[in-house]
Amino acid sequence: MLTTAGCVAVLCGTGGVAAHTARAQEALPPATPPSAQRLSDERLETRWAYPQRRAVVRSRASSHARRVARLRLLTEDQFPELYVVLERWVDPSGNAWLKIRLPMRPNGRTGWVPQNALSTLNVTHKYIDVDKRRLRVTLFDHGKAVFRARVGIGKPGTPTPTGTFYIREKFRVKGVPLYGTHAIGTSAYAPTLSDWPGGGVVGMHGTNEPGLIPGRPSHGCMRLKNRDIARLYRLAERGTPIHIH
Repeated sequence: MLTTAGCVAVLCGTGGVAAHTARAQEALPPATPPSAQRLSDERLETRWAYPQRRAVVRSRASSHARRVARLRLLTEDQFPELYVVLERWVDPSGNAWLKIRLPMRPNGRTGWVPQNALSTLNVTHKYIDVDKRRLRVTLFDHGKAVFRARVGIGKPGTPTPTGTFYIREKFRVKGVPLYGTHAIGTSAYAPTLSDWPGGGVVGMHGTNEPGLIPGRPSHGCMRLKNRDIARLYRLAERGTPIHIH
């Protein structure tokens, strides 16, 4: 798990309804509006953006829908937060909404925000596949594998979560050999550890114990040999989807 750079040594050890009565008769769009425009397939093309303000995230594309969360400007490590954008929908009044992935517990949550709550959309054509059975990580670019490496994952009691996530932050690690030279923060949270600093964010990082890779030595993070994490760090940009299975 990753927190501020000063706390990274603590983690991955060898171990944030009111009823609207005036317009209650107004029908809300379904959870996934049928006319929504898909913006990301999270394989060949994925769009993402930084938040422009701490807007409320809704369960549906309506200002009257249930509040799910609020956009954050910074990650737990104090880097600029970002969100993968899945769909776009324009309501009958002409208001544009975006469906986004949310870096929060429980894993896999999504929600809707007004389009003007996010900055200009960026696009990546890469994605990372993490195979927990084969203990292998693969980076694809435009659908073609461009990088492969063996990986260490969580122990049986502190497993690496399964699902679709994305890269939120990247930073170099200094003075903590146990975590190698580079770290990549993801939108995943450890399934069994929530009381760790930062709430148990799952990361990808290097190691000073390469003999434990491949294997299951961690508290949920994904470990790569230093030469491999350095290359992945260089090749995979922020917003890159991560499929863990």
